[in-house]
Amino acid sequence: MKTFLACLLVLSVSVEVSNAACYFELLKPVNPGDEIKGCYDSKGELHEFGSRWKTADCFECSCSREGINCCTIYSTPVGYDKEKCVSIFNKETCTYEVVEKNDHSKTCPVHEMVG
Repeated sequence: MKTFLACLLVLSVSVEVSNAACYFELLKPVNPGDEIKGCYDSKGELHEFGSRWKTADCFECSCSREGINCCTIYSTPVGYDKEKCVSIFNKETCTYEVVEKNDHSKTCPVHEMVG
């Protein structure tokens, strides 16, 4: 029993929690020589150092003195019957739903997700 529990613990620690798509942008002053007061996002909004925010395109971002780090907050379905089903992204909830192509009221089983 102890061996079984030890194996479960090792497995749970070794399973990858996320494979999200991420990017990093180094901080740059708005004008050369200006003091950097925080991070400007793609819309030009200033974020304080240490702050976190979610974007309209489903990224979670954080601001540090080095720059902006952003990662997707959704998983993309990849393990499903692509001939019978289609994945539809809901930008409001930042989630995918996999449904039958001919009847969107019927969901399809998904066996693998990435992100």
